[in-house]
Amino acid sequence: MPSTESPTHIVRSYEEELKRLRDMIARMGGLAERQVADSATALIRRDTELAAEVVSRDEALNVLEREIEAFCVKLLALRQPMAADLRLIVACMKISSDLERIGDYARNGAKRAIVISGQPQFASLNGFSRLAHLVQENLKGAIDALVNNDVLRADEVWAADEPVDDIYNGIFRELLTFMMEDPRNITAATHLLFVAKNLERVGDHATNIAERVHYAVSGSNLPDERPRSDSSAYAVVRTPE
Repeated sequence: MPSTESPTHIVRSYEEELKRLRDMIARMGGLAERQVADSATALIRRDTELAAEVVSRDEALNVLEREIEAFCVKLLALRQPMAADLRLIVACMKISSDLERIGDYARNGAKRAIVISGQPQFASLNGFSRLAHLVQENLKGAIDALVNNDVLRADEVWAADEPVDDIYNGIFRELLTFMMEDPRNITAATHLLFVAKNLERVGDHATNIAERVHYAVSGSNLPDERPRSDSSAYAVVRTPE
C-alpha cells in the first residue's frame, strides 16, 4: 500500500525528530552538569547526604545514554540522513557517551567526598571550587553550542581548556607538598588528587563535545592539538630542607 504521508508531513516529522534528539542531549547535559556541581559541593561542604544522592542519580544518565543511542540508530535506519543531519546524529551518539563518562567522574568524585569527609581537613578547597566552576561552564557552553548550532561557541569551549589544566596543576603540586610535609595527610590528599583528576577529565570531555559540535555544524575538523598545559606527569616536588 502506498504511503499516505505527504512530503510536507514527512519533512515536518523528521525536523521534529531532530529537535527531539537535541532536546534529549540537552536534558542529559543538564543532568551531567548538575551531577558535577553537586559532587563538588558535597566535597567542599563535606555533605555526605548530597554525595550519596549524586551516586544514586548516576543510573539516570546511563538510561538516557541508552535511549539516545537507540533513537539515533532508529533515525539512521529509517531516515537515511545525509550531510549535516548525518553528522548531527552521529555527533549526538558520541556526545551521549561523553556525558555518560562525565557522570561516572561525578559519581566517583562523590564517593571519594564521602571518604574525605571522615578525614581531617588540612587544606583549603578553593582550587576545587574554581576548577568545578570552570568545567561546568565549559560543559554548559558545549551543550548550548549543540542546541543552538553555534560553531563559534563550540570553538570558544574548545580553546578554554588551558585554564582548567592550570588550576589542576596547581592543586596537584599543592597536594603533593602537603603529603611530603606530613604523612598523616596522605590518605585524604590521595583521594583529593583523584577528585581533581576527575574534574580535569570532565573538562576534557567538554572540549571533546565542542569538537564534535564544530564538525557537526561546519563539516570540518578542528586541529588535532588543542591548547592545554597539563604538566602534572612531569611535576617535581622538592622535600623541605
